Amino acid sequence: MVYLVCSSSSPDAHTRYNLQLMSSPTEPNRPGGYALPTGALQAQRRAKRELEQADIHLLGDAAKPHEPTKGRLKAAHSARNPNTRVYVGDCRDVLAKLPERGEVDLIFADPPFNWDVPYESWRDGMSRAEYERFTFDWLDGCIEALSPTGSLWVNIPDDTAAEIVLHLKRRGLTMINWCVWHFRFGQNRDSSFIMSKVHALYFAKDPDQRIWNPEHIMELSDRASVYADPRTMAKDQNKGLRLPMDVWYGKYWGRIQGNNKERRHQHHNQIPEVYLERVILACSNEGDLVLDPFLGSGGTCTVAKAWGRRSIGIEHSAVNAKSAWERIQAGMVRQGAAVTPTEEASLNRRRRSD
Repeated sequence: MVYLVCSSSSPDAHTRYNLQLMSSPTEPNRPGGYALPTGALQAQRRAKRELEQADIHLLGDAAKPHEPTKGRLKAAHSARNPNTRVYVGDCRDVLAKLPERGEVDLIFADPPFNWDVPYESWRDGMSRAEYERFTFDWLDGCIEALSPTGSLWVNIPDDTAAEIVLHLKRRGLTMINWCVWHFRFGQNRDSSFIMSKVHALYFAKDPDQRIWNPEHIMELSDRASVYADPRTMAKDQNKGLRLPMDVWYGKYWGRIQGNNKERRHQHHNQIPEVYLERVILACSNEGDLVLDPFLGSGGTCTVAKAWGRRSIGIEHSAVNAKSAWERIQAGMVRQGAAVTPTEEASLNRRRRSD
């Protein structure tokens, strides 16, 4: 539940902000007589200051915040080359004790959705206020763990996406993209339209200094693969290629179920490797530190390790953590599925030479 209240210091601030948003160029400034808008990211930059000062109230704010436990951290599983660690416990406790607080380059979080899923050792049926408070607490822990150039991705369904976006904005992060992971095999129902998507929210501490490697994740453009448009092949760079759009689907992008080679039995709601590979290659470099506060089946650390990133996984269940560690040691099933066609050989050569 969301309440938005204007800053009491200046009731006209939001009016001025809205006028700013409407002040994008109106004179034609590109071929064909169109005006080029400043774009969503520029609007997010302008919004950041106002949102930090706004008096935003969310239902979970009234619930008591979590108080992290004290004591030393000890990894349940660890390995070197690259350094990979898995901790067992409540991520709110582990994040507060991490020696690398403020040094994590990329966080990918796929939290429990509070849908009464029978997870091992986790109660997935909190009250709404309690669940929002839980969400804000682990998000705050992630924000404190991020480096100044770090990025945070959150995989979340419709019912909590808005609350997460508002909380991260009021904490001073900038939204880079609101992506959608689309899958065709949704759970059948007759009471409403079948759910076939989850939101992939991409935030950064500093949008201008964030780690960003677009060249690693490009794909064939429709101009090249469908329309044979000669203009795309006439470009100086990335001929016939483009960055992925913000709705993600296609080969290997479906839900992990049945006889899927990536499936880990006894694990719920796995993320496809191609999804994690796109995020990790785009938003981290070799040797960087990647963290997953809800490790689950171990996908994030598995992909990070395969591409030479250090990683930390946090899992509430010791049973799931053991299974995830087995997967991390076994390695990826579909490495390279998200890589730019012209980049795959170069990236693999670089990994082998290190």
